[in-house]
Amino acid sequence: MKRREIIKNLAAIPTLGILSQESIWASESAHVLDHDSLVGESIYSTIGVEPVINCRGTFTIIGGSMERPEVSKAMEAATGYFVQYDELAMGVGKKLAELTKTDWGMVTSGCAGAMKHFTVACVTGGNPEKLLRIPNLTGFDKTEVIIPSHSRNQYDHAIRNVGVTVIQVDTIDQLERAINNKTAMIYCMTGPQVDIDQPMSLEAMGKIAKKYNVPLLADAAAENLTIPPVHLERGATAVCYSGGKAICGPQCAGLLFGPKNLLMSSWQASAPHHGPGRDNKVGKEEIMGMLAAVEAWTKRDHKAEWNNWLDRLNTISAKLKQINGVTTDITIPTDLSNLAPVLNVRWNESDLNISGEEVAEDTARNKPRIAIGSFNDNGKTGITVVPSQMRQEQVQIVADRLYNLLSTKRSPKSNAMAAPVTNLSGQWDLEMQYFSSNVMHSLYLHQDGNWIQGNHQALFDKAELIGMIDGNKVKMKSVLRQPGDFITHLFNGTMEGDTISGSVFLGEYLTANFKATRTKYKQAKKAFMIPGGPPLAT
Repeated sequence: MKRREIIKNLAAIPTLGILSQESIWASESAHVLDHDSLVGESIYSTIGVEPVINCRGTFTIIGGSMERPEVSKAMEAATGYFVQYDELAMGVGKKLAELTKTDWGMVTSGCAGAMKHFTVACVTGGNPEKLLRIPNLTGFDKTEVIIPSHSRNQYDHAIRNVGVTVIQVDTIDQLERAINNKTAMIYCMTGPQVDIDQPMSLEAMGKIAKKYNVPLLADAAAENLTIPPVHLERGATAVCYSGGKAICGPQCAGLLFGPKNLLMSSWQASAPHHGPGRDNKVGKEEIMGMLAAVEAWTKRDHKAEWNNWLDRLNTISAKLKQINGVTTDITIPTDLSNLAPVLNVRWNESDLNISGEEVAEDTARNKPRIAIGSFNDNGKTGITVVPSQMRQEQVQIVADRLYNLLSTKRSPKSNAMAAPVTNLSGQWDLEMQYFSSNVMHSLYLHQDGNWIQGNHQALFDKAELIGMIDGNKVKMKSVLRQPGDFITHLFNGTMEGDTISGSVFLGEYLTANFKATRTKYKQAKKAFMIPGGPPLAT
């Protein structure tokens, strides 16, 4: 079956997804459900952490996915016993291969761990003498990894940590020309950009990889598991998945499928073996839990799960549509990654006097805490709700919480800003105060009324900056970018004299403090002459 036909069938009959709450707990009594729910909340509250209702999906920063009961039972059954890890890897590898109809399987420390171990396998060829020298690749034959530009991402640190040189390409011709005797492997993310009708399709890359005998690793981290994995059929040598996303295994585990010889070299590069992968340890309990999750995947009623998700969204939608000015619709994605229906809730910000961002911020910070998405689309604002990681008893809580927020009467917003206390135009010396170090940056600002534009020169990178000054309150934003990575800087400061000071929100990298002072030039203002020709003496 062709890739397009597979996707078409999956879209028509959405049989792949994460287990519904009903089927998760079908074998458990109501008493056990209530007990588990209370335990889940109380154990976090004992350390002052408030749990979050997950309406966003399988994001690692809020815990990934809900582990299936089969996973918990397998992990509990595995504890208290001891096994030889190489024997465990062989047994699990063979069983995973049988379940997924692949040559071999391996449980890794997340999808990133799979990427790292497979890269090491391609660089070392299973030679432990090379293994112990990583990341110093001096004298190695294979030291380069080719990555298409569209596949550069935050997670390819796992590949770069091996010490390889990344060769970035933009076309299929560039990819073929980039292959040489130093090429260890090709890496790509799965998704629309490598679909069969795209110039750099997985089929096209796979054909070249096979021609030159270069392994091709497909990163399908958040995808539903197809059996056999569709990416292997399309031309990838190996494919890796996150265990704590669609498959609902342990959050700290991942999966790698491919040829046994390369996966044995990958296993050699992981804990308990010493070398560059020793820090990517997976416990025997998580290994057996991951195996249980894959086995459960093959037996689940995915269509019933999908219909349950739709019922959840319809319940929330029916409640919110009672509010004048609020409209809803459900988006059905067709890509395998993060495959779940999404409820879109829209309204005019001027009607309700609140934006989608503000709703998401309120639900994130106040009880009951709910993680939702937000957007601004063609003049309308709104929020998104993903049902796959909710508990059934949370559906009404979410509906009521969002209804109360959106139905509250608010006064129209005032966009007026106070006159700026000063003009910030010019160069500023910016001291960034991180948790355990300070570093100097520079700001180059131009102010027009209340609005600021300019540049932010950091230690290594430079970015355009925008901002505003409201009286003596200063807000500025810059995004420092490099291939696969970015760091957002949101400055929130107060102006006093020639100094701006305050905090910097760094997104996933938490916060820093800053102090910016106007640059003071040392050289005196005096005229100088430019000679009319070369000097007559040194």
